[in-house]
Amino acid sequence: MRPRIEHALPLLIAFGLALTGCGGESPRETPAATASPPPTAPPPTLPATSPSPDATRSPASPPTATPGGEERLVAGYYQPLWPFATQAEAQEWQRAHRADGRGAWHLDPARTAIAFTRDYLGFKEIDRAVKTVSEGRHARVHVGFRAEEGPRPLVAAIVHLVRYGSGRDAPWEVVGTDDTSLTLTTPEYGAAVGSPLTVGGRITGVDESIRIQVRGTSVLGEECCLPAGGENTPWSARVSFTPAPGRTLTIVASTGGHVADVERFAVTGVTMAQ
Repeated sequence: MRPRIEHALPLLIAFGLALTGCGGESPRETPAATASPPPTAPPPTLPATSPSPDATRSPASPPTATPGGEERLVAGYYQPLWPFATQAEAQEWQRAHRADGRGAWHLDPARTAIAFTRDYLGFKEIDRAVKTVSEGRHARVHVGFRAEEGPRPLVAAIVHLVRYGSGRDAPWEVVGTDDTSLTLTTPEYGAAVGSPLTVGGRITGVDESIRIQVRGTSVLGEECCLPAGGENTPWSARVSFTPAPGRTLTIVASTGGHVADVERFAVTGVTMAQ
């Protein structure tokens, strides 16, 4: 839907301008996107109405170890959302890449973030890395799209990636998002969940319509569409899904319909309750 564009467009453009840096291109448009160099100063502080970056991505303390848990978590702490389910899978790719150079895009955080957004989540309009901020083994990629009504790309989310494993050729893994005007805080990051599941957070916007998905290797459950809006307003919904044991589940909240089908999104990682 595309309701009340005259009210929503200024908000979207302001959101995009607040976050955008230099323009970027999608991984399919260039053979190898170049990640930005490490910043010389800390990343800018998020708006006062937003939670801190780790509030929606990381648990308050490291998850309790489970059989195989040490090997599954990224850097012993983060949920592996995509593209590898375990460190063993990441190491298998490393061996193959060293042998014949296959899958070089795994070494570029911008290309990995765009592939996650466009190919895994299916948000085809979000096709460019607007800005990449790298610091050590962490990278944050501002992914976005170009709206016809504005001169600059609009940022839909800040995707957080961490190198999975050891070595200079350890691949990048998506572990969550740093949320701003659309947050996803329920369930907690890394929580063990079952179906049905309560999902919620806060949103700032006008005439929003929130879609919730639970994903494994495919969409396991979906709830659409939740009317929402206002200034830092709470939202919540219940979604049922087909259990998929043995893999981290990705919960996705998205909204759009004013200038693009998906204009903002947030993700978090959880596990199936035993």
